[in-house]
Amino acid sequence: MQTQKYDAIVVGARVAGATTAMLLARGGARVLLVDRDTEIQDTLSTHALMRPAIHLLAHWGVLEAVKVSTPAVNATQFVYGDDVFDISLKSDAGYEGLYAPRRWLLDKVLGEAAQKAGVELKTATVCCDVLRGPDNRVIGVVLMDRDGNRHPIHADLIVGADGRNSTVAKLVRARETIRSNIHSACAYAYVDGIPNCGYRWFYDVNAAAGLIPTTNDQHCLFAACPPQAFKTRFGSDVCSGLRDQLRRWDTEVAEHLDHRSFVEKPKRYLGAAGHMRHCAGPGWALVGDAGYFKDPLTAHGITDALRDAHFLVETAMTKGFGDLSDYQHTRNQLSANLFQITSEIASFDWTLEQLKGLHMRLNDEMKAEFSCVQRSLTPSAQAA
Repeated sequence: MQTQKYDAIVVGARVAGATTAMLLARGGARVLLVDRDTEIQDTLSTHALMRPAIHLLAHWGVLEAVKVSTPAVNATQFVYGDDVFDISLKSDAGYEGLYAPRRWLLDKVLGEAAQKAGVELKTATVCCDVLRGPDNRVIGVVLMDRDGNRHPIHADLIVGADGRNSTVAKLVRARETIRSNIHSACAYAYVDGIPNCGYRWFYDVNAAAGLIPTTNDQHCLFAACPPQAFKTRFGSDVCSGLRDQLRRWDTEVAEHLDHRSFVEKPKRYLGAAGHMRHCAGPGWALVGDAGYFKDPLTAHGITDALRDAHFLVETAMTKGFGDLSDYQHTRNQLSANLFQITSEIASFDWTLEQLKGLHMRLNDEMKAEFSCVQRSLTPSAQAA
């Protein structure tokens, strides 16, 4: 490590952390970005980026690197039992549609942009403690390298971007304000040979599925159900379970799926409790799943992470690291209703008509979120 004092140390080098580090460095801060893994590789994800995420990536100048190998999404389809709703997605200035990049691509693009901005990256490094000043303010961290050596390092701001089981959140004693034990269970796979018809979301009683066009002309296929039904549907043969669940809505695609179509071994995800934590305090902040995690069934997690990184750094650069209350307020304002609606959808305790209403509410929240992001990027908002 080149120095023992930084303006900011960001723990976790995936989407939320790499973005936060990049934006802080572009604002003139000296930033250290650390990650416990030796190499940033792929991770489980639904990949779908919503409009705020695309708008931000375009604004930061990194969307082009994603577009090279990831197809644009120009339509979305919602299927409720036998009812089908097709929606065309309007293109926006600077991009042709939505995108759903693989995480090995998106995380790499953001990590490289962070290093290009001057961020120092240290992998195979664990945050094992925080340093506190006389007033109990967090003033640094203790990092442990791969050989077990401990390094106390000071910084004006410590950012936890280390996932839903965040070590930083525990060390700074970030209070959990909302918790939901409601969650779905999912099976994921990547498949070849399916035409890009946009995002496709399928729902029926106690069942959901999605087809998401992603990098290298593949599709992410996921199927979800209540946790108590997961073993019956997917326990013995995940591939067959995915085909059977998809067959409810799209027989043609389901019949296309044989073992040659699955380009990677399917993965199981049994779900986890959702939470919202205080995301800012004296000398520290949380972004991404560290501060706010909800069920993946609404496919909004990456958008949340990019959005919160943006608003954290906007607050830090306009008001300084000493008072991040505006970030806390904005995060709560944009997230509370999304969290509640997602929990209701993940419960599977709905009729299809009720689910349509939940999706209308979700759409209203996402429109408000997009408007908030757009306003924050106008010259008048940045000058204020």
